[in-house]
Amino acid sequence: MSHSSVLIVSDDTEFARTVAARWQAERRVPEVTLTTSDVWQASAAEGYNLVIVGPVRDGNISAILSALNSFPATATVYVSSDSRDVPSLAAEHPHVLVLPREDGWIGTLILVAGEALRRAAATARAQRAERVAGELQRNAALGRYMLDVRPSVNNALTSVLGNADLLLLEPEAMHNDAREQIRTIHTMALRLNEIMQRFSSIAAEMRAGEKESQAETKHASQSSVAGLAR
Repeated sequence: MSHSSVLIVSDDTEFARTVAARWQAERRVPEVTLTTSDVWQASAAEGYNLVIVGPVRDGNISAILSALNSFPATATVYVSSDSRDVPSLAAEHPHVLVLPREDGWIGTLILVAGEALRRAAATARAQRAERVAGELQRNAALGRYMLDVRPSVNNALTSVLGNADLLLLEPEAMHNDAREQIRTIHTMALRLNEIMQRFSSIAAEMRAGEKESQAETKHASQSSVAGLAR
């Protein structure tokens, strides 16, 4: 949450200063940006974890809240100066949390905003975990594919090396350039073979690690059951 960002949209400078100042008293202070209704852009909301909307001029509040509905990943709180507008605004903009500006409103706002930022941070962590899991799945699929094709690759390399060795047994039967090219093929095939051997060693180590992990899990489970039986 230390990297959370908040955008305050309001034409009431006192409102914006009050919210920003109140946040300074909190243990964790997000990065706060202040803007007014005549210069803000709806697309900017996508870069913030939370948008707080206060009093604005010229009845722009409905347009602002409608624009913010397009960014469901960004939490939005509107502090209404007229409590009578709260039910209708809440019904019209279900994505927005509408709070009346009554006694103690700033404390309520900070509590609600803090919870919104915590949820945003949790969502961001979950999304990162999903991306990492997706990458691991893709890498695992690639690893399985390499294991599947390893015998075919080894057979092809054995054939290349064997034929290159046979040709090099009679170097005088070939032109110098052809002989050097065959030696290059032989050398590159040996390198590929070394790579495949290392891959085989890694695969064997991974299998051994999986067996050891499964054994430890089984032992821990048996110990737990035995402890409960006693």
